[in-house]
Amino acid sequence: MRRIARFAIAAAAGLTLVLGTAQTAFAHLAEGASAPEFTAQAAQGGTVTDFDLKAALAKGPVVLYFFPKSFSSGCTIEAHMFSDNIAKYTALHATVIGVSGDDVDTQKRFSTEACRSTFRVVSDPGLKIAGMYQAKILGLYADRTSYVIAPDGKIALSYTNLDASDHVNRTIAALKTLEAK
Repeated sequence: MRRIARFAIAAAAGLTLVLGTAQTAFAHLAEGASAPEFTAQAAQGGTVTDFDLKAALAKGPVVLYFFPKSFSSGCTIEAHMFSDNIAKYTALHATVIGVSGDDVDTQKRFSTEACRSTFRVVSDPGLKIAGMYQAKILGLYADRTSYVIAPDGKIALSYTNLDASDHVNRTIAALKTLEAK
C-alpha cells in the first residue's frame, strides 16, 4: 500500500513538473491577434453586473487575466498584487478584469475578499471565455495567463506562467509601451 501511495505522489510530482515546464511553452493568443469579444457576469465588491469587453475597450486598454481557482493561495496572492497596483492601472487608463471558471456567487465573495473591491472578476463556468483565449489547463481550469488588450482590440501582451509573481509587472510595462506609442 505504501508503494502505491509513493508512486501516486511521484506521478503527481512528475505531472506537475511536466505541466510547469509546458506552461511557459504553451502558445496562447499571439500578440497582434484580435481579442475575442465577450459579455459575461462579473462581480466587484460583491455586486454582480455584466462586463462587455467591447464597451471596456472604448474607454481604454484592458488587462484581462485568467486564473485557475478563486481562493486558492496563488490566485489570492495574484488578486492582492493586482489590487495593490490598481492606482498604476488607473493612471494608465486601463481596466483590470480577472476571469476564472468559478460561479458568480464565489466571484462575489472573491471580488470583495481577495480583489478588495478594486476590480471586477468574471464568472466563466464551462470555461467558454478561457477557451476563446486559449487559456485552459487540461480543459479543467483557466490557465494563469495575462493579456493586455489595446483599445483597437489587438493583443499587446500575452503572458503565461503559473508563478503569479510577474504578471503585474509585465502588464504594467506593456501598458506603458502602449501609452508611449
